[in-house]
Amino acid sequence: MFGALKRSLQRQRHVQLLSGLRDTQTPWRHRTQVRACAGTPAAQRLQDDCLVLNHGGTSMHLNYVWLRDHCRSAASYNSKTNQRNLDTGSIDLSIRPESSTVEDGHLVLTWPGGHVSKYSLSWLAENSYEGKQQSTIQPRILWNSDIYQKANVPSAQWDTFMSCDDELKKFLQNYLLYGIAFVDGVPATVEATEAVTQRVSLIRETTYGRMWCFTSDFSRGDTAYSQLALDRHTDTSYFQEPCGIQVFHCLKHEGTGGRTLLVDGFYAAEKLRQQSPENFELLTRVPIRHEYIEKTDNHRNHMNGIGPVLNVYPWNNEVYLIRYNNYDRSVINTIPHDAVQRWYVAHRELTTELRRPENELWVKLTPGKVIFIDNWRVMHGRDSFTGLRQLCGCYLTRDDILSAARCVGLQA
Repeated sequence: MFGALKRSLQRQRHVQLLSGLRDTQTPWRHRTQVRACAGTPAAQRLQDDCLVLNHGGTSMHLNYVWLRDHCRSAASYNSKTNQRNLDTGSIDLSIRPESSTVEDGHLVLTWPGGHVSKYSLSWLAENSYEGKQQSTIQPRILWNSDIYQKANVPSAQWDTFMSCDDELKKFLQNYLLYGIAFVDGVPATVEATEAVTQRVSLIRETTYGRMWCFTSDFSRGDTAYSQLALDRHTDTSYFQEPCGIQVFHCLKHEGTGGRTLLVDGFYAAEKLRQQSPENFELLTRVPIRHEYIEKTDNHRNHMNGIGPVLNVYPWNNEVYLIRYNNYDRSVINTIPHDAVQRWYVAHRELTTELRRPENELWVKLTPGKVIFIDNWRVMHGRDSFTGLRQLCGCYLTRDDILSAARCVGLQA
């Protein structure tokens, strides 16, 4: 296993893993979703192993089994439930259409046995591999402190947020673009905080409970339950699937300090990609363990999560998840010795970018201000503080907040 990983680490580009992937030295940028223009003539030809279709500026290579599997006829697909009827296991793997033509903006294929499939050209352009290579899964605005502050992103207001779908949509749009969003005017209670979170997603119950409320009493085996400063980090990196959204509400603070630190991890990752593409690639492929061990009178836990620091979609190299927690990172024993030094160099370069003062956004949480943080993207930390400081919050499921965004017409 180590020999195979070693050889993989020596490769210069991720494109060598799958033919046709983009050169990883090209920084990822926001792209416009591929849309075929109405009236654009399409050209198609049948080859031995695929159909080649040129439409709307996109040249697509469409596998024949893939085309049959994605037929949208009533016999093959249930449009009411959006589920496949066709048994993929019954498709002849050597299938090839007997004829093909383009009619009224659709590709029309006739298969052996007489079955006819019709595909919208725009649908094919959007759903082909070539189309996905040129598109972004989730549009984002990457930010440092100056960029975010100049954007003047408004907070949602509790009264309208809880009753107005337009206010919810604006909130979700800000959350998707920036990875953080605020609701102001929330009553300073655990109950009101729970209500505002359930407006956007489902609460993810963990070993910390459903809704938690804590002070610096060391009631759990975690430095968060102290008055110490915390460096930037993502939470639950020791879960196989880290929690998607972190919610904080400061209910009370009778003292000084305690500002919240926010850093856009994707902004730093893109800087690393531009400056050192080899180091960026290394951090996307080396699996690292994170661990949470708790042994107190009331709690016993041993969590273990494994994954690279940076996670990217392989077809377009878009970053979708960062695991960065120096407190909970476990022993590095998943890579051969001659790759360890290179990993530390790459990690140090990312850390340097994350710790640049211009990338730090400091926010003072006060009673009534609830913050939602994309835990897969934005890191949080805090100043040390004095006095009684009481916070409540929870984790939310990522799938459900993305679903809520799509249901109001947002790309997520």
